[in-house]
Amino acid sequence: MSAPPSVPAETTKSLGNGDTARASLEALRSEIAKAVVGQDPAVTGLVVALLCRGHVLLEGVPGVAKTLLVRALAASLDLDTKRVQFTPDLMPSDVTGSLVYDARTAEFSFQPGPVFTHLLLADEINRTPPKTQSSLLEAMEERQVTVDGTPRQLPAPFLVAATQNPVEYEGTYPLPEAQLDRFLLKLTVPLPSREEEINVLTRHSEGFDPRDLQSAGIRPVAGPADLEAARNAVARTKVSPEIAGYVVDICRATRESPSLSLGVSPRGATALLSTARAWAWLTGRDYVIPDDVKALALPTLRHRIHLRPEAEMEGVTPDSVITAVLAHVPVPR
Repeated sequence: MSAPPSVPAETTKSLGNGDTARASLEALRSEIAKAVVGQDPAVTGLVVALLCRGHVLLEGVPGVAKTLLVRALAASLDLDTKRVQFTPDLMPSDVTGSLVYDARTAEFSFQPGPVFTHLLLADEINRTPPKTQSSLLEAMEERQVTVDGTPRQLPAPFLVAATQNPVEYEGTYPLPEAQLDRFLLKLTVPLPSREEEINVLTRHSEGFDPRDLQSAGIRPVAGPADLEAARNAVARTKVSPEIAGYVVDICRATRESPSLSLGVSPRGATALLSTARAWAWLTGRDYVIPDDVKALALPTLRHRIHLRPEAEMEGVTPDSVITAVLAHVPVPR
Protein backbone atom coordinates (compact mmCIF):
# COMPACT_ATOMS: atom_id res chain seq x y z
CA MET A 1 0.00 0.00 0.00
CA SER A 2 1.65 3.20 -1.19
CA ALA A 3 0.54 6.79 -1.08
CA PRO A 4 -2.19 7.75 -3.58
CA PRO A 5 -1.57 10.73 -5.84
CA SER A 6 -2.28 14.00 -4.08
CA VAL A 7 -4.35 16.98 -5.19
CA PRO A 8 -2.35 20.23 -5.36
CA ALA A 9 -3.49 22.62 -2.63
CA GLU A 10 -3.74 25.56 -5.02
CA THR A 11 -6.47 23.81 -7.04
CA THR A 12 -8.87 23.07 -4.19
CA LYS A 13 -10.95 26.22 -4.70
CA SER A 14 -12.05 25.03 -8.13
CA LEU A 15 -12.94 21.48 -7.06
CA GLY A 16 -16.31 20.08 -6.13
CA ASN A 17 -17.22 19.10 -2.57
CA GLY A 18 -15.88 15.56 -2.92
CA ASP A 19 -12.61 16.69 -4.47
CA THR A 20 -12.23 19.44 -1.88
CA ALA A 21 -12.65 16.87 0.88
CA ARG A 22 -10.08 14.64 -0.85
CA ALA A 23 -7.62 17.54 -1.00
CA SER A 24 -8.16 18.26 2.71
CA LEU A 25 -7.41 14.67 3.64
CA GLU A 26 -4.38 14.58 1.34
CA ALA A 27 -3.14 17.71 3.13
CA LEU A 28 -2.90 15.59 6.28
CA ARG A 29 0.06 13.83 4.68
CA SER A 30 2.02 17.07 4.32
CA GLU A 31 1.30 18.09 7.90
CA ILE A 32 2.28 14.71 9.35
CA ALA A 33 5.50 14.77 7.26
CA LYS A 34 6.57 17.82 9.27
CA ALA A 35 7.04 15.50 12.25
CA VAL A 36 7.39 11.97 10.84
CA VAL A 37 9.88 10.91 8.18
CA GLY A 38 8.58 8.30 5.73
CA GLN A 39 5.99 5.75 6.92
CA ASP A 40 3.70 6.61 3.98
CA PRO A 41 1.77 3.30 4.15
CA ALA A 42 0.94 3.91 7.82
CA VAL A 43 -0.16 7.49 7.11
CA THR A 44 -2.36 6.31 4.24
CA GLY A 45 -3.81 3.58 6.44
CA LEU A 46 -4.82 6.14 9.06
CA VAL A 47 -6.57 8.22 6.39
CA VAL A 48 -8.38 5.12 5.08
CA ALA A 49 -9.56 4.32 8.61
CA LEU A 50 -10.93 7.84 8.99
CA LEU A 51 -12.88 7.41 5.76
CA CYS A 52 -14.26 4.01 6.81
CA ARG A 53 -15.17 4.95 10.39
CA GLY A 54 -12.71 2.28 11.50
CA HIS A 55 -9.98 1.86 14.07
CA VAL A 56 -6.26 1.30 13.56
CA LEU A 57 -3.65 -0.83 15.32
CA LEU A 58 -0.04 0.16 14.69
CA GLU A 59 2.60 -2.42 15.52
CA GLY A 60 6.34 -1.92 15.59
CA VAL A 61 9.40 -2.12 17.80
CA PRO A 62 9.96 0.72 20.29
CA GLY A 63 11.36 3.91 18.80
CA VAL A 64 9.90 3.90 15.26
CA ALA A 65 7.57 6.88 15.84
CA LYS A 66 4.27 5.01 16.30
CA THR A 67 3.04 7.38 18.99
CA LEU A 68 4.47 10.42 17.22
CA LEU A 69 2.62 9.41 14.06
CA VAL A 70 -0.76 9.38 15.82
CA ARG A 71 0.00 12.59 17.71
CA ALA A 72 0.89 14.29 14.42
CA LEU A 73 -2.37 13.05 12.90
CA ALA A 74 -4.29 14.43 15.89
CA ALA A 75 -2.56 17.80 15.56
CA SER A 76 -3.51 17.89 11.86
CA LEU A 77 -7.22 17.35 12.57
CA ASP A 78 -9.66 19.85 14.00
CA LEU A 79 -10.97 17.19 16.40
CA ASP A 80 -10.92 16.61 20.13
CA THR A 81 -8.16 14.14 21.02
CA LYS A 82 -7.11 12.34 24.19
CA ARG A 83 -4.41 9.86 25.09
CA VAL A 84 -4.34 6.87 27.43
CA GLN A 85 -1.03 5.28 28.36
CA PHE A 86 -1.89 1.62 28.89
CA THR A 87 0.00 0.11 31.84
CA PRO A 88 -0.35 -3.16 33.81
CA ASP A 89 -2.19 -1.38 36.67
CA LEU A 90 -4.68 0.50 34.48
CA MET A 91 -8.32 -0.22 35.35
CA PRO A 92 -11.28 -0.30 32.91
CA SER A 93 -12.88 2.65 34.67
CA ASP A 94 -9.72 4.67 33.98
CA VAL A 95 -10.67 4.41 30.31
CA THR A 96 -14.47 4.50 30.27
CA GLY A 97 -15.19 6.67 33.31
CA SER A 98 -17.11 5.85 36.49
CA LEU A 99 -19.77 7.00 38.93
CA VAL A 100 -18.41 9.42 41.52
CA TYR A 101 -20.16 10.21 44.79
CA ASP A 102 -20.79 13.91 45.39
CA ALA A 103 -21.00 14.59 49.12
CA ARG A 104 -22.63 17.98 48.54
CA THR A 105 -25.63 16.53 46.71
CA ALA A 106 -25.48 13.04 48.25
CA GLU A 107 -25.77 11.64 44.73
CA PHE A 108 -23.63 9.72 42.27
CA SER A 109 -22.67 11.48 39.05
CA PHE A 110 -20.94 10.08 35.99
CA GLN A 111 -17.38 11.27 35.40
CA PRO A 112 -16.51 10.59 31.71
CA GLY A 113 -13.23 8.87 30.97
CA PRO A 114 -10.80 9.72 28.17
CA VAL A 115 -12.70 7.48 25.74
CA PHE A 116 -15.23 10.31 25.36
CA THR A 117 -13.36 12.04 22.56
CA HIS A 118 -13.11 12.04 18.76
CA LEU A 119 -9.63 10.53 18.44
CA LEU A 120 -8.34 8.30 21.22
CA LEU A 121 -4.64 7.41 21.26
CA ALA A 122 -4.41 4.06 23.06
CA ASP A 123 -0.66 3.97 23.58
CA GLU A 124 0.98 0.55 24.06
CA ILE A 125 -2.40 -1.15 24.35
CA ASN A 126 -0.88 -4.61 24.78
CA ARG A 127 0.94 -3.63 27.97
CA THR A 128 -2.28 -3.81 29.98
CA PRO A 129 -4.13 -7.04 30.91
CA PRO A 130 -7.06 -8.29 28.77
CA LYS A 131 -9.59 -7.08 31.37
CA THR A 132 -8.64 -3.47 30.70
CA GLN A 133 -8.16 -4.05 26.96
CA SER A 134 -11.76 -5.25 26.78
CA SER A 135 -13.01 -1.93 28.18
CA LEU A 136 -12.80 -0.64 24.60
CA LEU A 137 -14.85 -3.43 23.01
CA GLU A 138 -18.24 -1.74 23.30
CA ALA A 139 -16.83 1.69 22.48
CA MET A 140 -15.13 0.51 19.29
CA GLU A 141 -18.06 -1.51 17.97
CA GLU A 142 -21.17 0.36 19.15
CA ARG A 143 -19.74 3.84 19.74
CA GLN A 144 -21.12 3.89 23.27
CA VAL A 145 -20.09 3.09 26.84
CA THR A 146 -22.38 1.43 29.38
CA VAL A 147 -21.75 2.25 33.05
CA ASP A 148 -24.11 1.05 35.78
CA GLY A 149 -26.56 -0.16 33.14
CA THR A 150 -26.83 3.20 31.38
CA PRO A 151 -25.48 3.47 27.80
CA ARG A 152 -23.78 6.75 26.95
CA GLN A 153 -23.09 7.73 23.34
CA LEU A 154 -19.57 8.68 22.29
CA PRO A 155 -18.87 11.78 20.19
CA ALA A 156 -18.94 11.45 16.41
CA PRO A 157 -16.61 10.90 14.66
CA PHE A 158 -14.87 8.41 16.95
CA LEU A 159 -11.63 6.60 16.14
CA VAL A 160 -9.23 4.55 18.24
CA ALA A 161 -5.61 4.62 17.09
CA ALA A 162 -3.73 2.07 19.19
CA THR A 163 -0.03 1.29 19.25
CA GLN A 164 1.57 -1.94 20.38
CA ASN A 165 4.94 -3.63 20.54
CA PRO A 166 5.40 -7.07 18.95
CA VAL A 167 4.05 -9.80 21.24
CA GLU A 168 7.50 -11.32 21.59
CA TYR A 169 8.58 -8.32 23.68
CA GLU A 170 8.70 -8.58 27.46
CA GLY A 171 5.75 -7.23 29.41
CA THR A 172 3.13 -7.57 26.65
CA TYR A 173 -0.29 -9.24 26.69
CA PRO A 174 -1.61 -10.58 23.36
CA LEU A 175 -4.84 -8.87 22.34
CA PRO A 176 -7.90 -11.17 22.45
CA GLU A 177 -9.36 -12.21 19.09
CA ALA A 178 -12.52 -10.19 19.74
CA GLN A 179 -10.42 -7.09 20.39
CA LEU A 180 -8.29 -7.58 17.28
CA ASP A 181 -11.39 -7.99 15.14
CA ARG A 182 -12.57 -4.52 16.21
CA PHE A 183 -9.62 -2.95 14.39
CA LEU A 184 -10.26 -2.20 10.74
CA LEU A 185 -6.53 -2.17 9.92
CA LYS A 186 -3.35 -3.51 11.45
CA LEU A 187 -0.44 -1.45 10.17
CA THR A 188 3.18 -2.46 10.64
CA VAL A 189 5.60 0.38 11.29
CA PRO A 190 9.05 -0.76 10.11
CA LEU A 191 12.48 0.58 10.91
CA PRO A 192 13.42 3.47 8.60
CA SER A 193 15.82 3.15 5.69
CA ARG A 194 19.34 4.55 6.03
CA GLU A 195 18.41 7.74 4.16
CA GLU A 196 15.29 8.24 6.27
CA GLU A 197 17.24 7.70 9.48
CA ILE A 198 19.82 10.28 8.40
CA ASN A 199 16.91 12.67 7.75
CA VAL A 200 15.60 12.01 11.27
CA LEU A 201 18.97 12.77 12.84
CA THR A 202 19.35 15.91 10.74
CA ARG A 203 15.99 17.21 11.91
CA HIS A 204 16.88 16.60 15.54
CA SER A 205 20.25 18.30 15.14
CA GLU A 206 18.42 21.31 13.70
CA GLY A 207 16.23 21.62 16.77
CA PHE A 208 13.17 19.47 16.08
CA ASP A 209 11.41 18.55 19.34
CA PRO A 210 8.97 15.62 19.03
CA ARG A 211 7.33 16.71 22.29
CA ASP A 212 6.37 20.09 20.82
CA LEU A 213 4.50 19.56 17.57
CA GLN A 214 3.27 23.15 17.52
CA SER A 215 6.81 24.39 17.02
CA ALA A 216 7.08 22.04 14.02
CA GLY A 217 4.36 24.08 12.32
CA ILE A 218 1.67 21.40 12.27
CA ARG A 219 -1.80 22.92 11.96
CA PRO A 220 -5.33 21.49 11.60
CA VAL A 221 -6.17 21.05 7.90
CA ALA A 222 -9.33 18.91 8.11
CA GLY A 223 -12.34 18.80 10.39
CA PRO A 224 -15.67 17.01 10.90
CA ALA A 225 -17.25 18.62 7.81
CA ASP A 226 -14.40 17.44 5.59
CA LEU A 227 -14.65 13.92 7.00
CA GLU A 228 -18.41 13.78 6.47
CA ALA A 229 -18.12 15.02 2.87
CA ALA A 230 -15.36 12.49 2.17
CA ARG A 231 -17.31 9.62 3.71
CA ASN A 232 -20.37 10.49 1.64
CA ALA A 233 -18.21 10.48 -1.50
CA VAL A 234 -16.71 7.09 -0.58
CA ALA A 235 -20.22 5.70 -0.07
CA ARG A 236 -20.98 6.59 -3.70
CA THR A 237 -17.98 4.63 -4.99
CA LYS A 238 -19.30 1.84 -7.21
CA VAL A 239 -18.63 -1.85 -6.56
CA SER A 240 -19.37 -4.31 -9.38
CA PRO A 241 -20.63 -7.85 -8.66
CA GLU A 242 -17.29 -9.16 -9.99
CA ILE A 243 -15.36 -7.15 -7.40
CA ALA A 244 -17.66 -8.28 -4.60
CA GLY A 245 -17.13 -11.87 -5.75
CA TYR A 246 -13.36 -11.32 -5.82
CA VAL A 247 -13.37 -10.13 -2.20
CA VAL A 248 -15.46 -13.13 -1.13
CA ASP A 249 -13.20 -15.55 -3.01
CA ILE A 250 -10.11 -14.15 -1.27
CA CYS A 251 -11.67 -14.49 2.18
CA ARG A 252 -13.03 -17.98 1.49
CA ALA A 253 -9.61 -19.08 0.27
CA THR A 254 -8.09 -18.19 3.65
CA ARG A 255 -10.61 -20.50 5.35
CA GLU A 256 -9.35 -23.37 3.20
CA SER A 257 -5.64 -22.67 3.72
CA PRO A 258 -3.83 -25.61 5.38
CA SER A 259 -1.61 -23.12 7.24
CA LEU A 260 -4.51 -21.52 9.11
CA SER A 261 -6.70 -22.68 11.97
CA LEU A 262 -9.02 -19.71 11.41
CA GLY A 263 -9.62 -17.81 8.20
CA VAL A 264 -11.23 -14.45 7.49
CA SER A 265 -14.83 -14.06 8.67
CA PRO A 266 -17.64 -12.33 6.72
CA ARG A 267 -16.95 -9.25 8.85
CA GLY A 268 -13.42 -9.29 7.47
CA ALA A 269 -14.77 -9.48 3.92
CA THR A 270 -16.97 -6.46 4.60
CA ALA A 271 -13.96 -4.60 6.00
CA LEU A 272 -11.85 -5.39 2.92
CA LEU A 273 -14.53 -4.10 0.58
CA SER A 274 -14.89 -0.94 2.68
CA THR A 275 -11.17 -0.16 2.68
CA ALA A 276 -10.89 -0.90 -1.06
CA ARG A 277 -13.65 1.64 -1.74
CA ALA A 278 -11.86 4.26 0.34
CA TRP A 279 -8.58 3.56 -1.47
CA ALA A 280 -10.30 3.84 -4.86
CA TRP A 281 -11.76 7.22 -3.89
CA LEU A 282 -8.41 8.46 -2.61
CA THR A 283 -6.81 7.61 -5.93
CA GLY A 284 -9.45 9.67 -7.75
CA ARG A 285 -11.83 6.98 -9.02
CA ASP A 286 -15.53 6.44 -8.30
CA TYR A 287 -15.32 2.67 -8.86
CA VAL A 288 -13.29 -0.18 -7.36
CA ILE A 289 -10.82 -2.29 -9.35
CA PRO A 290 -9.00 -5.50 -8.28
CA ASP A 291 -5.80 -3.57 -7.55
CA ASP A 292 -7.65 -1.61 -4.85
CA VAL A 293 -8.56 -4.88 -3.14
CA LYS A 294 -4.98 -6.15 -3.39
CA ALA A 295 -3.56 -2.90 -2.01
CA LEU A 296 -5.59 -3.17 1.21
CA ALA A 297 -5.67 -6.95 1.66
CA LEU A 298 -2.64 -7.24 3.94
CA PRO A 299 -3.44 -4.47 6.47
CA THR A 300 -7.14 -5.39 6.52
CA LEU A 301 -6.78 -9.16 6.88
CA ARG A 302 -3.45 -9.94 8.58
CA HIS A 303 -4.88 -9.69 12.12
CA ARG A 304 -8.07 -11.64 11.29
CA ILE A 305 -6.39 -15.02 10.60
CA HIS A 306 -4.70 -17.48 12.93
CA LEU A 307 -1.78 -19.72 12.02
CA ARG A 308 -1.59 -23.37 12.94
CA PRO A 309 1.23 -24.01 15.44
CA GLU A 310 3.09 -26.26 12.99
CA ALA A 311 2.94 -23.59 10.27
CA GLU A 312 4.21 -20.98 12.69
CA MET A 313 7.13 -23.23 13.62
CA GLU A 314 7.99 -23.52 9.92
CA GLY A 315 8.28 -19.74 9.61
CA VAL A 316 4.93 -19.10 7.92
CA THR A 317 3.52 -15.62 8.62
CA PRO A 318 0.02 -14.16 8.17
CA ASP A 319 1.37 -11.87 5.45
CA SER A 320 2.88 -14.76 3.50
CA VAL A 321 -0.42 -16.68 3.64
CA ILE A 322 -2.43 -13.70 2.37
CA THR A 323 0.15 -13.01 -0.34
CA ALA A 324 -0.10 -16.62 -1.52
CA VAL A 325 -3.90 -16.40 -1.55
CA LEU A 326 -3.80 -13.23 -3.66
CA ALA A 327 -1.49 -14.99 -6.11
CA HIS A 328 -3.84 -17.96 -6.57
CA VAL A 329 -7.33 -16.44 -6.53
CA PRO A 330 -8.39 -15.57 -10.09
CA VAL A 331 -8.59 -11.83 -10.75
CA PRO A 332 -11.80 -10.64 -12.46
CA ARG A 333 -11.32 -8.95 -15.80
